[in-house]
Amino acid sequence: MDSSIFGELSIIIGLAVLFASVMRLLKQPLLIGYILAGITAGPVLGLINNTDAIESFSKIGIALLLFIVGLGLNPKVIKDMGKVAVVTGLVQVLSTSIIGAIVVALFGVNFATAIIIGVSLAFSSTIVGLKLLTDKKEQTRLYGRIAIGVLLVQDILATIALLFLSMQKEGTNFLTGASLVLKGALLVALLALISTKILPRITRFMSTNSEYLFLFTIAWGLGIGSLFEHSGFSLEIGALIAGVSLASMPYAQEASARLRPVRDFFIVVFFIYMGTSLKLSDVTSQLPEALALSTVVLLLNPLAIMIPLGLLGHAKRNSFKVGIMMAQVSEFSLIFVILARNLDVVGREVVSLITLTALITIAISCYMIIYDDQLFDFLQRHFKFFESRRQEKHERRASYDIIQFGFNKGGAELIKTFQEMPRKKLIVVDYDPEAIEHLENRKVHYIYGDATDIELLDELNIEDARLIVSTITHYPTNRFLIEYIEKINQKAVIISRADTAEEAAELYGLGANYVMVPHYVGTEKLSNFISRHGLSKKDFEKNKDRHLNQLRNTYDLQDIDSDANS
Repeated sequence: MDSSIFGELSIIIGLAVLFASVMRLLKQPLLIGYILAGITAGPVLGLINNTDAIESFSKIGIALLLFIVGLGLNPKVIKDMGKVAVVTGLVQVLSTSIIGAIVVALFGVNFATAIIIGVSLAFSSTIVGLKLLTDKKEQTRLYGRIAIGVLLVQDILATIALLFLSMQKEGTNFLTGASLVLKGALLVALLALISTKILPRITRFMSTNSEYLFLFTIAWGLGIGSLFEHSGFSLEIGALIAGVSLASMPYAQEASARLRPVRDFFIVVFFIYMGTSLKLSDVTSQLPEALALSTVVLLLNPLAIMIPLGLLGHAKRNSFKVGIMMAQVSEFSLIFVILARNLDVVGREVVSLITLTALITIAISCYMIIYDDQLFDFLQRHFKFFESRRQEKHERRASYDIIQFGFNKGGAELIKTFQEMPRKKLIVVDYDPEAIEHLENRKVHYIYGDATDIELLDELNIEDARLIVSTITHYPTNRFLIEYIEKINQKAVIISRADTAEEAAELYGLGANYVMVPHYVGTEKLSNFISRHGLSKKDFEKNKDRHLNQLRNTYDLQDIDSDANS
């Protein structure tokens, strides 16, 4: 390796820190700063000569990101999301490819070029989507799991597209594709055998030493990713499957936590590399076309996601958030058009056009993903078409004494308490397939849905409930629920959950009567309180004042009372 690589890497990381600092002061996404650092180091200042080495570093980041995501995916969840992901992914890729090609054809390009550009617009960036999803800590929410599934389907379709394009080379035929499918099936079967029969036997040996665990997991993730790439698949698919194969192991969470700092460094390099690949000479000449293609991606990709998800019965908020996650051009698209250029199917200007479009859409979609809830609230009145009418409507018109949102994080303990209360009708709302399975086994009445779905909340008849509990750990969701309940049922006792004393004070101020704070007020203490006092709101109000004083004294917060009463 050339010794100047160290100097170039030092320079681009220094620029990344500089631009990231500016972005942080302006309260903008740091990812934008990384791309700007790459543009500055490459096209503007011309400081990057070893682009191959920088690209290799970025590929490591891609592999680690997908591997860590795979570690958090339970195979059962993948199975549950499989149908939704496959149908949605197929509809989106096909519709975007066709419509994108038609739009490009209006520019006057030939048929082959229009098809290549149309297909390249259909694939969304796995790196951008998963990076922002994990930054928001929402990869385990329903929409997050659907988004990951759709991205995986897109990656598989992108691999097929790359294979089909590569078959245009002289000497390739149908047997090449059949051979690839067979190799993929054998690799997945081998991994399944190892992860279910061999790895569980050596779990104790691997988990006793944290340093060895770190070394083993990083070797497994990069090794399996490289094996899939060498076999003709993408590095992304290989790394993701490698993570899924370890997801059921007891040490998966610890391994994931240890790998995140390493992942973050290499992901920064990836976005910098994207910036270095842009040529300034192409910006001015191709900017109008790039803006037109960016508009197609930013509007068409979300719409092509929302329609099938709505028809499959998902809430429009979840459909919108999944769609927004797909509103950018993928790194696969760059690989796809570069291969087409090498085969002389398209010209060099197409590579520059897709690169510029990718940078524009990634920059804009960052804001759309980060502020997706606010964007949905602003636009939701236009989304009635994207949600089918729910089934079992007659069941949801019933009234309930107790409504509980969330099963995990102590929800199971509360259900035991509620079931012991005579003549109290209980219903639990959750969107986790595993939680739903537990509720079915316990014969607890439930609804599969999102707590932020307005129509679902309306059908629950919350105005008749006496007690409403949320064990959900997502603070914006709890805030939304309390504000909604306070508008239509001020007589109900509202119990919520907070991760910090500050959040607890704010929830109390919004109208919560009891807030569970981890390590201080848990579900066991709440269960005892309900067993003694029942559903009396007067007793909860007395406890509320006492809890606020205790929080103030315990956490030494001077203005907690003013926050709670503001």
